[in-house]
Amino acid sequence: MWSMGQGTNCHKCQYYYVTWDKAFPHGCRAMGFKSQTSPAKVTEQVSGHACLSFVERNPAPAKR
Repeated sequence: MWSMGQGTNCHKCQYYYVTWDKAFPHGCRAMGFKSQTSPAKVTEQVSGHACLSFVERNPAPAKR
């Protein structure tokens, strides 16, 4: 199991999104919830396991 300071970076996941909800600004489309902190941290706190839904975003194409 990874520790919360390391491991999954939600900002690099294709399922992560920023919400308009000031109380819950972080969202995860794979898990279907919004949170005050990183969804990966919430997932680990609740389940005791690292996020299994992480899929790295495709990098932006290089500009010419």
